[in-house]
Amino acid sequence: MSKVFEIPLYPYARHADQDAQAPVRHPIVIVGAGPVGLALAIDLVLRGQPVVVLDENDKVSRGSRAICFSKRTLEIFDRLGLGDGLVDKGVEWNLGKVYFDERQVFAFNLQPEAGHKRPAFINLQQYYLEQHLVDRCRVLESEGKPISLRGSNRVTTVRSDPDGVELEINTPEGPYHLQADYLIACDGAASPIRGMLGLDFLGRVFEDNFLIADVVMPDGKFPTERRFWFDPPFNRGQSALLHKQPDNVWRIDLQLGWNIDKAEESKPENVIPRVRAFLGKDTEFELEWVSIYTFQCRHMERFTHDRVIFAGDSAHQVSPFGARGANSGIQDAENLAWKLDLVLRGDAPTSLLASYDAERIAAADENIRHSTRATDFITPKSEISRLFRDAVLDLSEKWPATRPLVNSGRLSTPATYDASPLNGPNNAGMPPRTRPGSVAADVALSDGWLMDRLTGGFQLLTINVPAPDVVTVGNISVHRLALDRSDDLNGLLSARYLGSVGSGVYLIRPDQHIAARWTDYDEASVIKAVKGALGMPK
Repeated sequence: MSKVFEIPLYPYARHADQDAQAPVRHPIVIVGAGPVGLALAIDLVLRGQPVVVLDENDKVSRGSRAICFSKRTLEIFDRLGLGDGLVDKGVEWNLGKVYFDERQVFAFNLQPEAGHKRPAFINLQQYYLEQHLVDRCRVLESEGKPISLRGSNRVTTVRSDPDGVELEINTPEGPYHLQADYLIACDGAASPIRGMLGLDFLGRVFEDNFLIADVVMPDGKFPTERRFWFDPPFNRGQSALLHKQPDNVWRIDLQLGWNIDKAEESKPENVIPRVRAFLGKDTEFELEWVSIYTFQCRHMERFTHDRVIFAGDSAHQVSPFGARGANSGIQDAENLAWKLDLVLRGDAPTSLLASYDAERIAAADENIRHSTRATDFITPKSEISRLFRDAVLDLSEKWPATRPLVNSGRLSTPATYDASPLNGPNNAGMPPRTRPGSVAADVALSDGWLMDRLTGGFQLLTINVPAPDVVTVGNISVHRLALDRSDDLNGLLSARYLGSVGSGVYLIRPDQHIAARWTDYDEASVIKAVKGALGMPK
């Protein structure tokens, strides 16, 4: 059984800021050393921004919590220097199976196409992810990068205005004050920062509860795949989910219903019989962690409030089915980091931060739509809805046409910012999957992978098109990534970026989303699109 969550990884240490006569002002203070806060801190520090991270804890989260990390999230972690370590530790999976009663009604492959560096998903306990993130912070710190990770620093007061933020922080040695140009709240679903500012969520709480049980058991009982049961014999009238994690830890989700005593249902003497009914009376296992959660599909009306910006669970909540919470939060951090960096440098107007709201609220709305539909299918609220669901499941065993109607949690995919104010021209004759607002699609090249060549700045991807090596717009240098037919090893570069046209020019944002595309290079059009992607007048 893992004990990593019992070891202080960023223990309290007195900082010079606590002895300053006046509050020290920092460009960026992040509250919350979970996956979102740490990913954001690493991204900003790699861009050269000094960052302070405050957390009332001094160790990683207890229990597995978020466990499914998508291909897109792994691509982001590649850019942050973490991808290989996470994939090596995690459990890769692409196959999912759906059961009704005891029958398998169908199976699905989440990554049926070739030509991607990363798998569709890995399973990895959140405490291991956080450990990797903390270790990466320590490496950056040892290299002289300006990151300060402060454990047992609890924010007790926040005052924000258009010019900055003032914080009061409590520590084992007493309180002190800090000031910040920007405060990023990554402090979780219960977000004390949100409460201090008198803000709340809009949305829906579902009348259902689910038990999470992490159990350690010998390998070989189940294959490495996602399994979901509707109305199984061991949990009649409800549902169940099973995932494998590293170290022979298995995640079991069991639907419990609405009118329950959460404290009573969490007791080992009540959890163990439920798990034993699922696994079989002869299966040996040990409980590692137990929790009960309620479905919630909600988000803040706005994520930015003067100089306080919310990201991850502090800004939005979805049901766990579909792995949308942590993955969406990491993508919040990716979206925010480059914009905040350019604003602080004076290379983009502060209005660029409004696009964080526009893009990530749209992503939250999309995630909530998928999550709500999944929840309504998993837990039908009327007899007619249940009859419809059961008929769909019955038919899916033999009729593939009904399988798209089965919803055991649509698995996380990155949002496409179709309505983004940062989008530029779109050539409609090129493939829809790489239109402006979408994430660049990975392909194998003659010297590696495309996503590894998109390094975190503005880039101009040209395919079979001559263009300058660098285009300069203000203080922004847009470097060219030149590809041609010799780089297209298996035809996927053409399929994903050219379609029916013979050449292409793509403006790629620092977060690897596409800002604009053309079939030929025109410098005036490129400069105009870069200005638009920076939130400047075009």
